[in-house]
Order: sequence, then structure tokens, then C-alpha cells
Amino acid sequence: MKFGELRLKWKIFIFLLGFCALLLVMLWLLQTVFLDAFYKNIRVAEIKRNAVLVAGNLQSGRLAEIIAEISESSDISIDIADIEGNSLLMPFPLQSGHFKDENLLFITQALNQRGEYYEYVGIPQAPPGNKRPPARRPPMQSLVYVKLAESKGGGQVAIVVRAVASPVDATVATLRYQLYVVSGIMLILAVILAFVIAKRISKPIEEISLSALALAKGDYDTRFAGAGFHEIAALAGTLNTAALELGKAEALRRELLANVSHDLRTPLALIYSYAEMMHDFPGEATSQQTQVILDETRRLSTLVDDVLSMSKLESDMEAQDITRFCLTQNIAETIGRMEALLENEGFQITFHRNCDAWIAADETKIDRVFYNLLINAVNYSGDNRSISVKQTVPEGSVRISVTDFGEGIPEDELAHVWDRYYKSGGSHKRAVTGSGLGLSIVKRIVEMHGGSYGVSSERNKGSTFWFEVPS
Repeated sequence: MKFGELRLKWKIFIFLLGFCALLLVMLWLLQTVFLDAFYKNIRVAEIKRNAVLVAGNLQSGRLAEIIAEISESSDISIDIADIEGNSLLMPFPLQSGHFKDENLLFITQALNQRGEYYEYVGIPQAPPGNKRPPARRPPMQSLVYVKLAESKGGGQVAIVVRAVASPVDATVATLRYQLYVVSGIMLILAVILAFVIAKRISKPIEEISLSALALAKGDYDTRFAGAGFHEIAALAGTLNTAALELGKAEALRRELLANVSHDLRTPLALIYSYAEMMHDFPGEATSQQTQVILDETRRLSTLVDDVLSMSKLESDMEAQDITRFCLTQNIAETIGRMEALLENEGFQITFHRNCDAWIAADETKIDRVFYNLLINAVNYSGDNRSISVKQTVPEGSVRISVTDFGEGIPEDELAHVWDRYYKSGGSHKRAVTGSGLGLSIVKRIVEMHGGSYGVSSERNKGSTFWFEVPS
């Protein structure tokens, strides 16, 4: 199995364990391999700092006291010599010829290297006269540091600092044994901790994955539980919302099938029955019978057109043909066509406007918006059969309102009237014409034009649907 195919729990476990192993490797390197280098660098920095302190107090009467304090606290020896290597500190008489020659050598190097110089010098481990070879121990080293400074008389003096650089091999050996114990404990704890963390992180994700599988199989009542981490809880909340919306969409889909089946069955039955009658009694066919066939065929055509239009709008298949036209004239013409269609139904449609409004939009689609709102008002105007259309021109836009005076819409249903396939909670009503998709088509077209839409309603007083598009 490849690493990319491992379960999340084991991936997290491996990453955490690898991180712990990396920390242990770094600890071993720092405490063993690089310990000697760290120690020497720190020792050199300490010696340089003390040499600078002495150089700054050459003119001070507390020079001897300062040197004594530094030597005691830092385990180093400090000497001040002239350029020839002769010691100028009489209280410190460690001036054999060997030290003088050594001082002179170091001072010469310092003169050649910008006033300071340091070097590690080996220290014999066996005393003179010892005939046996010394034990095999790490060689002792002395760190010698020389810094040139100005004396009271204006000449140069050399501050010579000597410190024993203790070997760290014994310390490394001690640390190594300690690291064996620490590494073992850390590995055990790391394995336990990595397993616990990996399980805790992966468990809610695995539960969400199982719930998602149930959702994919069509169980829209599935709910996702996410706890322990903010991101997982947020993911569970998002998936719960998605499951809820999918459940609503499935319910609306079923309702659509029921409604469309109802809308198709009635006109098909009428068309078939009248056509059969005309076939059986060809000499008795009347204009009323043929008119029924024509009306029901028109109803079927409208239903199919609405379903196809909604499908195209949802998939952005229909391109917009933007032109500048007079919306007022377009609405007046649509009202005229509707009045001609309903001339025997007793409907009264009034149009209120105070000017001609021009907009830049797709004329065919905007005409479809108003037509659908007008059909909706016709279908739900009730016994009043009065419809009011009003045009207003706010700054930068045009608003068209269509008001019927029917039963109105319950307040808890107002937010859903624009949803696809949604129908009022009341009994299904066979419309004068239309498919039940009209308002969702209105919503989509107005959104495509960057406009807005809305509805207000009062029970037993009617409803007002409106849309507004930029002018």
C-alpha cells in the first residue's frame, strides 16, 4: 500500500512519530557532536568580554581588584605585559622564560592581526620524571587570548588571558547515557501520544465520511456529528445544511413530478376524449370542441416551454441579447394581449404610469418576467378578477408591480414562493395557463440582469409581486 493510500489516522501517527524522531536526532547532535564546538565558542566569547573589561579599566585604581574578581569567577588567569612579553603585574610573578617567550610569540601574532589573537595550546598531562606513559585521556588544552591596548603612558600593552578549555568527552559520555534513557521514554510517550491524537482527529472525520456515504445513497435525513475541533464542527454544520437543502430539493422534485403529471394528465385526457368523439362522430364536431383541443394543446405547449426555459436558465445556456427598449410600451402590449386572451373571463387589468421608461436589457426575457407575474396574478386573483399594474421610476432603475386582490399568501410561505417547483400549501389549483414554474423563472431572469424582486401579501386582500431592473 502506498503512503498516499493510508488512512488518515495512520498518516497522522507517522507524521507525529517522525517529528518526535527528528527532535531526538537534533537533541543527540546538539548534546554530543556539536557540544565541544558550542563550549569553545562560549568560552572564547567569555574571555573576550573579560579582556575588554580589563582594557577599559587600565587607568583605574581598581585594576588589580577587577582582575582578581574575574580570575575567581571565570576560572581564568590574566596578565598584562609590554610589547617584549615582560609582565607588568608584579603581584602575579608567574614569569619564567617559557611564559615570556610564549607571551612574546602571542603578542607578535596580535600585532599582525589587528590587535587581538587567540590560540589553543596543549597542556602536558604527565608530570616531569614520570616514566610510565600517561593514561589515554582526552588532551587538556589552554586557551590563550591576547588583546592590545594603550597604557597610561600612551604606549601599547598586551592583555594576556589564559583559561583551561576543559575537555567535554566525559560530559558527552554522561549525556549519552542520559540520552539513552530520555530517548526511550520519549519514544514510548511519542507512540502513545501520536496514537491518541491520530485517533481523536480521525474518528470524527471517519464518522462524517460514513454519514456522507449514507447521504450519497439518498438518505437525506442523515445528520453529521462533528466535535472536538472547530474545523470539523464547521464541516459537519456545512454538510448538515447541504443535507437539509438536498432533502428540500428532493421533496420539491417529487412535488414537481406530481404537479407536472397533474397538469399533463388533464389536458391530455380532454384532448383525447374530444378527438375520439370527433373521430367517432365526424359530422357532429363543433367549434367549441375544437376550441377545447386548441386551448389544452396551448396549455401543454406552455408547460413544456416553461420547463425547457427553466432548464436553460439554470444551465446558463441562453445568451442575453441586450438592447435598449421602452419597457412601458412592452408592458402595455403584453397587457393588451392578455386582455384579448381573457376577454370572456371578465378580468379587468389597469396600468398606472406617469412616463415612458427605457431600459437596457434582453427584451424577450424581461417580457417573460412581466408575463409570468401577470399570469400568476390572473391565476390567483379570485372572484375579484381585478389586477393592478404599476410602474415607478426610482433613481437609476425601473420598478414594475403587479397586484391581485385574491386570497393572499400565508406569511410563512412568502420566503418560498420563488423556489423552484414550490406551490402553496393549499390544494393544487389548475391554472388558467402556465406551469407553476413562472416565479422561479422570474427570479432567475431578474438576477441575470442584476435587478431585485420581492413580494408582499395580506390574507384575503391580495398579493403584490414586483421586480426592479437598472434603467
